Amino acid sequence: MSGGMDSTLSAYMMREMGYEIVALHFNYAQRTQAKELACFHAICDELKVLNRYVLDLDFFAQIGASALTDAKIEVPTSGLQEGVPVTYVPFRNGIFLSMAAAIAEKEGAEAIAIGVVEEDGSGYPDCRDSFIQSMQHSINLGTKEGTNIVIHMPLVHLMKSQIVKSALKLNVALHLTWSCYKNEDKACGVCDSCRLRLNGFKIAGVKDPIEYQ
Repeated sequence: MSGGMDSTLSAYMMREMGYEIVALHFNYAQRTQAKELACFHAICDELKVLNRYVLDLDFFAQIGASALTDAKIEVPTSGLQEGVPVTYVPFRNGIFLSMAAAIAEKEGAEAIAIGVVEEDGSGYPDCRDSFIQSMQHSINLGTKEGTNIVIHMPLVHLMKSQIVKSALKLNVALHLTWSCYKNEDKACGVCDSCRLRLNGFKIAGVKDPIEYQ
């Protein structure tokens, strides 16, 4: 649960399916780390989730190569572009899922949920359905006998407008979520993530409840 709209909706959907939630958040030296962490805890409070993990993965800053973790690389604001954008964090979801698998095995969990969206990936290779399925296979190969974890990705083939509509149906606390890559006070409105979010709300015909510059 990043504190963003997609992973938040995924958590609500898993709760609707009857799962007890063990919430997992990563601080990975991203630009909006403090804001995302605050949103994570606020959403957990809303969902009454007590079992929470916050893992610090500062090594992402050492790896760099992403505008989200390297201050020397500017976050693009000119609109969505073809190919893998500079906001891609190398193998981030693979690393996150590996950590989630360790916690799931410890907790005796049956499932991991991840809010990947192929549209939202904007070319991110680790947001693809096929990649997540391969990670599920590897996780079950690499854990102790009797562990059989299913990775749920309930949003992977949805458009942002469909995600907004689904969130409204489940009364998701969208005002507590954050998507901006650049800012922690008011969302910039021009980074890739803000553009996708705003367009989703526009097509859904509702106003985004968070503040923008």
